[in-house]
Amino acid sequence: MLPVSSSSTFYLYNGPADMRKSFDGLCGLVSTQMKADPLNGSAYLFINRRRDRIKMLVWDRNGFWLIYKRLEQGRLQWPKSKFGEESIQISYELLVMLIEGVDINYIRRKKRYKGPNIFALNS
Repeated sequence: MLPVSSSSTFYLYNGPADMRKSFDGLCGLVSTQMKADPLNGSAYLFINRRRDRIKMLVWDRNGFWLIYKRLEQGRLQWPKSKFGEESIQISYELLVMLIEGVDINYIRRKKRYKGPNIFALNS
C-alpha cells in the first residue's frame, strides 16, 4: 500500500534538487534546508532543474519510501513561493494537479462550506 493519501501533508522543496540523491541525501535536505523532521510521516517532494523529474520521500512506520517519476514530455510547473521560503505546503489535490500538468500558480478556489469538525477531541 502506498504511504500517502488525501489526508497526508505534502511539502515541496523550494529549488532544484540533485536527483542523484537517495534516501540519506534527501533526508539531509529535509533536515537542514527545510527545517523539518523526515520521520514525521509527511511527504517531501523534490524536483530537478529541468523540471521533468520529481521525487517524493515519505516515512512510514518502519522505513522510507522513495517514489520517482520522470516525465517523457513536458515540464512540471512548480508553484511560486515567497522570498526566503525553503518549502511550500500543498494539498493532495494540488499535488495531483501539479503532476497532471496544471499550472497551480493560477488556480482560484471558490468558497466552500466547512462544517464543525465532529471528530475533534475536546480537551
